[in-house]
Amino acid sequence: MATLSDGHDPFRDLPSRWSGEELGEVITFAQYLERVRERPEIADLAHRRIWRMILAQGVKGPDGRPYPFFTEELFGIDSAVKTLVEQYFRPAALGTEVKKRIVLLVGPVSGGKSTLVTLLKRGLERFTATREGELWAIDGCPMQEEPLHLVPEAWRSTVAARLNVTIEGDLCPWCQWQLAHTWQGQRDAVPVRRIVLSERHRRGIGTYAPSDPKSQDIADLTGSVDFAAITTYGSESDPRAYRFDGELNIANRGLMEFQEMLKLDEKFLYHLLSLSQEGNFKTGRYQLISADEVIIGHTNEQEYRAFAKNPRNEALLSRLMVIPVPYPLNVDDEVRIYRKLLTPHLPAAFHLAEGALEAAATVAVLSRLKPDPRPGHDRLSQLEARRHNPSAGEEGAAGFSGLDPRYIVNRLSAAIASGQNCLDGLDVLESLWQGMAENPLVEPKQLDELKEVMAEAKGWFDRRLEEDVLRAFALQWQNHLEDLYQNYLEHVVRYMLAVQGEGNGQPPADERLMKAVEERLGVTEAQKHDFREELYIRWRAARERRRELSYLDHPGMKEALEQKLFDDLRDEVKITTQSLYPDPGTLAHIERAVAALTASGRYCGRCASRAIYHIGGLLNR
Repeated sequence: MATLSDGHDPFRDLPSRWSGEELGEVITFAQYLERVRERPEIADLAHRRIWRMILAQGVKGPDGRPYPFFTEELFGIDSAVKTLVEQYFRPAALGTEVKKRIVLLVGPVSGGKSTLVTLLKRGLERFTATREGELWAIDGCPMQEEPLHLVPEAWRSTVAARLNVTIEGDLCPWCQWQLAHTWQGQRDAVPVRRIVLSERHRRGIGTYAPSDPKSQDIADLTGSVDFAAITTYGSESDPRAYRFDGELNIANRGLMEFQEMLKLDEKFLYHLLSLSQEGNFKTGRYQLISADEVIIGHTNEQEYRAFAKNPRNEALLSRLMVIPVPYPLNVDDEVRIYRKLLTPHLPAAFHLAEGALEAAATVAVLSRLKPDPRPGHDRLSQLEARRHNPSAGEEGAAGFSGLDPRYIVNRLSAAIASGQNCLDGLDVLESLWQGMAENPLVEPKQLDELKEVMAEAKGWFDRRLEEDVLRAFALQWQNHLEDLYQNYLEHVVRYMLAVQGEGNGQPPADERLMKAVEERLGVTEAQKHDFREELYIRWRAARERRRELSYLDHPGMKEALEQKLFDDLRDEVKITTQSLYPDPGTLAHIERAVAALTASGRYCGRCASRAIYHIGGLLNR
């Protein structure tokens, strides 16, 4: 876990189990003012507190990704995280107009929107339990009122300047009644309690999920009259006869989440206009009630487009900060998602082949990329470009459609639970295609496009698998690389002697062999003479020093010779694996190849054998 710049771990002292009451020290308002004078950050407004919470875990993680508060748990949405932190929380923490905006995360299902907000909520619960996140409220207030609201309006500018804090908002009706009647106007003696924000205890963290529009009740947001208490206190305007337990009430000092925000009834949205712009909302028979809270909603792209087209929503649209949250478009990020969700639940001794998750991620990412007719911009080219540069091609609508991570994880889970002790890429591709073909929600047009995606992914996977298999067989002939190089070098010498007129009596150089090696080095027909001449000069110099040239002396030669060997081996693998009556020597070749694959740590015996026979079958076609 990251630490602050002074080396202090902000969560080091966090107890394993806690509730708000365990940290509920009570002091007087006068004592609270002294604490604020010493540490002004304990009176931070909600946006600045969350900003400090995010920075407490660092600006950049060990892997170079931004803001590990999010990116240790979320993968593939670094751009959305940076926008949220740097274009919203940072300026909002400075007190600019940005803090009056409602954040709306827009993206496809299963894209990480809810998880991002959940991280903020869980983070607030942990952070406010630490010294760095220390938070105090007027004791007993249902809205965990900021104690500085006790400072009279006439004194606020002076007190704020002396304490180096910002004082915004007024006492809620409950605190006003308590100040006048219970504490008899003695502000200095008002009790102030240390609190910890908690969603479960409905303290500083609110969540609202819209239900049937006909049954949505504004009281769920703003609280309601306690009719049983009216008989005791005699009036609906008495704060003691009102339940300040709406989500906007209890989210004061913290964060308010709106799930599927744009499904809210209009009367709910009107409350957000005042809350976002003025920092208050209307409830019951009371004045406007102040609330200091970060408002974050999320929705899908289709809902947002429909909402934005309606001119009646213009006022709210101007108060939104819309942050796109697309699907990951980088295979490595997608693999991290699957590994995070699946690894804790794998059966004992289960082998998850390294290429299995990569095969699934390749299918997912390809389905999210948009085909581009320009040369070199097909889906596979885009995918490879993003491997080396995750931000490549950020423009466009890529990432807002395609296969969602939930579907992929469902199919992976089904394959894992099939009874096999191993899951490889072939299993994964088969499970993904079976799920698509059997899914009644997939329309024929979508299925045709997914067929193309699967074909591209399978071609990519087969090429990767073929390279591994050929390399495993090549290990048995590794000493052939030096022999092949010396053979190539001999023919280069013959060629140069013939050019110089000194090759009388020598067999002619094998042009086909030389060309086969040089093509793999990227040497063109026009360059071949100069290349051979340079190699001949190096050969003569080495000979004068009584040493032999090796293929390792020439950059790129090893890879070129391996590719030449691979081409020669394809027939060997095809014949070896497809023999109906394999002899002991053939079986020994296969066993050594299986051993080579398992020794790499990426294959077990089962998936190594499957890979060899699968590639042999493809080559035989």
